[in-house]
Amino acid sequence: MRHRELKPWHAPIAVMLERHKRTGPVSFHVPGHQFGRGVNDIPGIPSADLLAPLKQVMGIDITELSFSDDLHDPSGAIAEAEQLAAACFGAQKTYLLVGGSTSGNIAMILASCKPGERLLVQRNVHKSVINGLMLAGAEAVFLNPTIEENTGLSLPPSPAVVEQALKRYPDAKGLLLTNPSYYGLSVNLLPYASLLHDKGKLLLVDEAHGAHYGHHAAFPTSAVQAGADVVVQSTHKTLHALTMGAMLHTQGELIDHAALRHALQMVQSSSPSYPILASLDIARAMLDTYGEAWFGPGLAAVQKVREALYAAGGRFEAVQIEHEQYRMDPLRLLLQDKLGKLSGFEMQQQLEKHNIWTEMADPKRVVLLFGAQTTEADAERLIKALCHIEDEQSGLSGDGWSTVATGAYEDELDEQLAAISEPVLFDRSPVQSMVVDLQAAVGRCSAEMVVPYPPGIPLLYRGECITPQAVKRIRGLAASGARFQGSSDAAMRTISILVP
Repeated sequence: MRHRELKPWHAPIAVMLERHKRTGPVSFHVPGHQFGRGVNDIPGIPSADLLAPLKQVMGIDITELSFSDDLHDPSGAIAEAEQLAAACFGAQKTYLLVGGSTSGNIAMILASCKPGERLLVQRNVHKSVINGLMLAGAEAVFLNPTIEENTGLSLPPSPAVVEQALKRYPDAKGLLLTNPSYYGLSVNLLPYASLLHDKGKLLLVDEAHGAHYGHHAAFPTSAVQAGADVVVQSTHKTLHALTMGAMLHTQGELIDHAALRHALQMVQSSSPSYPILASLDIARAMLDTYGEAWFGPGLAAVQKVREALYAAGGRFEAVQIEHEQYRMDPLRLLLQDKLGKLSGFEMQQQLEKHNIWTEMADPKRVVLLFGAQTTEADAERLIKALCHIEDEQSGLSGDGWSTVATGAYEDELDEQLAAISEPVLFDRSPVQSMVVDLQAAVGRCSAEMVVPYPPGIPLLYRGECITPQAVKRIRGLAASGARFQGSSDAAMRTISILVP
């Protein structure tokens, strides 16, 4: 890997913690483990290796001391790390997060919406967005995602739908999108930013799965590069940060930074993890130091797998999506059985028998995430495992996802549900509800979320009016065997509604 001399490796938080560790400090402060003292003396531990990694982390696990800066009012190493991160990711201001993208999503909604104010929201968002709306007491207008015609995977609602929604609800504070999706499918956000900014509206983006975007020519453009006002990234998902390490990037004059800082203080711990902060600092330093070369091994590994599958011409294939208006993350591999005999869940289980652990599975596919430093040897192990699985399964028969109407929801989504919902008010106040027959619920407000899986896109949110079209879709999906996440009636013969 080539080192770029113009930008030497520099991670101020990590350097600060290591320098303090080397002084041999005596701790009379929290955390109570006092740099891991005594963890190796516990009787009955089967192996010293079990606690050694934890003790190493404890060696830099400190609290706010006179030299260690304060995440909620940074002026030293943390402030410098945030400035370096902003420069690296192209933002005007960056906030380091130790509560994952969840804390960032909640904070950006709290900073953007007062109680009763309205926000346009992509319907298939992470639950942290719903929690943010509830905490803010905001009103959401949900926009249905666009569905990719060949795979049934979801994309953000089209700019045309967004423009229509803005005309219908001109008082909306802005738009919140999820881009890329869990499957690594994304759109160029520049048209969205231009449309919203022309009307003085905010573009908020949950870019949890795209922290690496914009850092290599092979990757899609990042939301910051496209002009989004607030962008939340899970740095730990695709870069070298510890789990729960994330960043919130801002730019422009539309966001209220005082409100944002206050929101972050409310939703993040007053005792932030310095190891997580250091890992965020190091993840950024790796990008600054090595640039595009940092992703070379991972891109080569995923390409090796793609080429091997294509050359073999076997039953397993990598899903290819090519379109001028949207792109796939090249570090994500979507595998499926061309014969339709093995579901994604079954493929995942088979791979686990070979000690290969994947990101997720659905009824059709298994999703694999290749890290920046995934090796050629890792790719070879995956290829061999797939060959072994194919050999084992060659004589077996059975029905798989090809015989199940798993695409029915996506295929009829636009026809059966309005592209733009009626406003839904979110709050945390107790509600009275009653259970009624599904058909009798038409015209009433749902007291529960109705989330068919696949694909996990909510048909109804609590407080949303139940339409005849929604009932028709719920019944059709229930008849085809779809599972409804968290519903009061798994068979969806009844539903809980709000009592006025």
